[in-house]
Amino acid sequence: MSKKEVGSDQLITQIIRGIEEVKGQDIEILDLRELENMVCDYFIICNGTSNTQVNAIVNSVQKSVSKELKENPWHTEGADNAEWVLIDYVHVVVHVFQKHIREFYDIEGLWGDANSIKIESTY
Repeated sequence: MSKKEVGSDQLITQIIRGIEEVKGQDIEILDLRELENMVCDYFIICNGTSNTQVNAIVNSVQKSVSKELKENPWHTEGADNAEWVLIDYVHVVVHVFQKHIREFYDIEGLWGDANSIKIESTY
């Protein structure tokens, strides 16, 4: 019997909860489904104020998704220096930045053709 596949909506909801749990800032979802040759459906982008907070966001996202959906990331990258951590859930990729690194790389600008949804903070 195969494991029930978790939908992108459920995954996104848990990722956002994980980010908000530790006060991640400037949360944005980029919907990449309409773009050609994309390797995933969504980017979720946020930032923290320090490498400590970036690591806290990453840990909170992974804990939230694991606890509620029994899913683990396929790959995580960048946790060593915690300036830009990528959490790859295959269809949804989370980018957790320190603010100055996010501004430098401007992922939202690079993927400007994608539909974008800004999440208003609940705190």
